[in-house]
Amino acid sequence: MSFFIPAAYADAAGPAAGPAGTGFEWIFLIGFLVIFYLMIWRPQAKRAKEHKNLLGNLQKGDEVVTSGGIAGKVSKVSDDFVVIEVSDTVELKIQKAAVAATLPKGTLKAI
Repeated sequence: MSFFIPAAYADAAGPAAGPAGTGFEWIFLIGFLVIFYLMIWRPQAKRAKEHKNLLGNLQKGDEVVTSGGIAGKVSKVSDDFVVIEVSDTVELKIQKAAVAATLPKGTLKAI
């Protein structure tokens, strides 16, 4: 049965390997880090800074939209929570971090 499988013989030793790192790998690593910074880290940090400024500037009377899609007018602001007035008789207490955006004045009347 050995005539179906040819015998494998070891090849002669090849030339010795050169230096382990030529520096070309470092170019790819640095390039990857630059792309990571420009496409992921910097835009995310910019959005986080804008959201922090938005939450810090919330005032009574601002019209906001939450991350859940609820639109209302801010009626009370505390350190961690915001009370928004959804209609004349309904007020919701939500976490301040759940506010996604502020709306221009008069937007709720137009909806």
